[in-house]
Amino acid sequence: MNRSGQPAPAAGSSVQHAAVEALAKRILTGTHAEGESLVMPDLMAELDVSQTVLRETVKVLTTKGLLGTDQERGTFVLPRAEWNLLDTDVLRWKLAAGVSSDFFADVLELRRSIEPAAAALAAERRTEGDLAALDAALSTMAATDDNPELLVRADADFHTALLIASNNRFYAQMHRVIVPVLVQRDRAVLGADGAFEHPHAMHATVRDAVRDRDVDGAYMAMLELLDKSAREHP
Repeated sequence: MNRSGQPAPAAGSSVQHAAVEALAKRILTGTHAEGESLVMPDLMAELDVSQTVLRETVKVLTTKGLLGTDQERGTFVLPRAEWNLLDTDVLRWKLAAGVSSDFFADVLELRRSIEPAAAALAAERRTEGDLAALDAALSTMAATDDNPELLVRADADFHTALLIASNNRFYAQMHRVIVPVLVQRDRAVLGADGAFEHPHAMHATVRDAVRDRDVDGAYMAMLELLDKSAREHP
């Protein structure tokens, strides 16, 4: 048993996990190009896995939109447009492989369509527990002048709490997509020059509107926060 009380993973499952991670990295970094058919015996040798493990690895990556199979081509890498970026593993692999500025721009467009609306719903539906989570993130954020990594975590906690406070089950799940990208972008911005306007005040404005049940104010405060971030760090 592990610390959570769940059965420890079998050795075979850890081998398969490592194979999935390794093959995904090859695909995301372009070692295996879009449309390329994979030579399975070669992969077995390179990944040092059995045929069974490789077969299961292919199944996993097929469900995530990275690989396809057919009788003529065998197993092949799907076009990037097919990759399921809403899958948390695929998104993690993509971020680890490196992303361009247009990737962050696409995510910002997604955030502009979701987070202001989530803030408005939070103002209408928030609970005392939701407010406590927002307050906790803000308290941490206020104490991060000399700790950029803590600021990154506080920012992530705030946006996660806000999405959950919408009390919309789909918006609440979007933190799985938004927050990992937010964390990577925050780290890049803070690591670039260390000079930035502390974000506590603008986040507090969003919290205040949610607390006061100001639906329109919460929407506009979140939209302004996102737009200001885009202007400062395009």
